[in-house]
Amino acid sequence: MSIIGISFFVAIVGLTLFVTYLASKKNNSAADFYTAGGGLTGWQNGIAIAGDYLSAASFLGIAGAIALFGFDGFFYSLGYLVAYLVVLYIVAEPLRNLGKFTLADMITARFNQKKIRATAAVSSIVIVLFYMIAQLVGAGALIQLLLGIDYKYAVILVGIMMTIYVLWGGMGATSWVQIIKAVLLMIGTVIISVLVLAKFNFNILEMFATVSETNGNGGAYLQAGLKYTNGIDTMSMMIALVLGTAGLPHILMRFFTVKDAKTARSSINWATWIVGLFYILTIFLGFGAAAFVGSEKILAANPAGNMAAPLLAQALGGDILMSFISAVAFATILAVVAGLVLSGASAFAHDIYGQVIKKGNITEKQQMVAARWASVGVSVFSIILALFSQTLNVAFLVSLAFCIAASANLPVIIYTIYYKKFNTTGAMSAMLFGLISALVLVAMSPNVWAPEAGKAIFVGDPLFPLTNPAIISVPLGFLAGWIGSMIGEKVNARKYAEVKVNATTGLNVSDSVDH
Repeated sequence: MSIIGISFFVAIVGLTLFVTYLASKKNNSAADFYTAGGGLTGWQNGIAIAGDYLSAASFLGIAGAIALFGFDGFFYSLGYLVAYLVVLYIVAEPLRNLGKFTLADMITARFNQKKIRATAAVSSIVIVLFYMIAQLVGAGALIQLLLGIDYKYAVILVGIMMTIYVLWGGMGATSWVQIIKAVLLMIGTVIISVLVLAKFNFNILEMFATVSETNGNGGAYLQAGLKYTNGIDTMSMMIALVLGTAGLPHILMRFFTVKDAKTARSSINWATWIVGLFYILTIFLGFGAAAFVGSEKILAANPAGNMAAPLLAQALGGDILMSFISAVAFATILAVVAGLVLSGASAFAHDIYGQVIKKGNITEKQQMVAARWASVGVSVFSIILALFSQTLNVAFLVSLAFCIAASANLPVIIYTIYYKKFNTTGAMSAMLFGLISALVLVAMSPNVWAPEAGKAIFVGDPLFPLTNPAIISVPLGFLAGWIGSMIGEKVNARKYAEVKVNATTGLNVSDSVDH
């Protein structure tokens, strides 16, 4: 690795550690640790949300998927972008008005029972682990390329770094690290996109024509069906991507870092513009990698195609640009995994330990200690799982996390806010059926079982034909919630009316604001 590359790497790490040090001085309470005291502004939280969302799957996985499979790879960009409309119009404002620290807080605003809180916490932790594996796989491949060290040591290095951010900085440090990396990521992406366009005389049609002629798949490269030959499977994946964002714990947790619902809406507006621009630019990342790097070199660097963007940077700008992009990608991963660790730790420390085991009888100091130990536990377990997932595409891994979020979390969120007859039985049924069906179907899918060795985790014929089961598991989650509500106990009409008013107005959360 060149001196320039190491310098970029050290500069990024040094900057983020300095931010963590400054944030640790303000990390004096559970509210500070979990939500930065609710003190972020709309633009700050919006950029941080974008930073949280633009993960290794977005920068590394999607660029590789487009480079290798053309239009089919762009499905990920479309799904991730449209998903923000669901968050903006359905979830953001009611969630901020009803919640405090975690998703379980929002649900128990209507059903204050330990079993519901525990189930919601377990669902959040499972989603966090899937998402975390994706980030660590991308990190391992990236650091292996950047510093030339073995994959397993690279994963462990990232794991240690992310744990440091969370243990000492909490949400404040995590938010500012995400803001910094979002700005750097957009700068790097714009630079590469302009360089790619310059190679084609700033003519997008010329780029399409050239890539279509040189990629080896002809016109099929620019059409759907090169990778996803099964229309139902493609639809299932898109359902997971579009609906899953509204159930992701580390994204939902960000709405508690602002003072009111108005600021939460402002956050989503900021995030949507940034995320939208980025996903448009992934076209140039992917097609540029296909044209100037080639599929053989991309696959040689990483079997899942995760190194397409850094290799493109090297082809266009030499070692300097490649080193900068790799360092930014590393910052991207560090920021996202820190947010994931924090959301997983909060689900355990605040919900399971603080509210279920300790029954709410817990001091600020005890909760902080539990959160820090939980952070270590989530990190270690994620590292172990990532060590065995090196050959899996990170965009695919994230799509599975989205599937579970859409199947287990989204039904209970929507029913809690909008369904008058929703009850405890319905809430438990929605979460359990959504979670279990998604996990079982994934375990039987072609991504876990394949006849050819090396194509999946195990060798054998898959019992379930779809790579992403969202088209089945998401309706099952909603259906289970409805059936459970029909056969369960009678709802408390007064409690629902109270929740409806609070979700709409923000009463009991903040002072009156202009909505």
